[in-house]
Amino acid sequence: QVQLAESGGGLVQAGGSLRLSCVASGSIRSINAMGWYRQAPGKQRELVASITTGGRTNYADSVKGRFTVSRDNAKNTVYLQMNSLKPEDTAVYYCNADVVVQTGYLQYRKDYWGEGTLATVSS
Repeated sequence: QVQLAESGGGLVQAGGSLRLSCVASGSIRSINAMGWYRQAPGKQRELVASITTGGRTNYADSVKGRFTVSRDNAKNTVYLQMNSLKPEDTAVYYCNADVVVQTGYLQYRKDYWGEGTLATVSS
């Protein structure tokens, strides 16, 4: 009922920047928190940044000062601006959204994930 479409991944040199976007669509009543996770091969998925409907944010210590998460509630979109990228930032980045779904009279809350977008940082 709900899909998350990610974009913005790619190849960049160390010190460069990437901007990731994620658009939620479907039977959406409202969206609570949205966020970005990442996973490198052989490693656990970790929270990178999250943002509430009201704009409160939190970040992993490893990205503080370099990454910025933002959202446009009218567009059901969340962004991740990644600056001063390091090789260790290389990972598949996944968008996540805590969604209140509305289909007719049925309403429920569910967590949704995007398919992921690969960001590769070369030295």
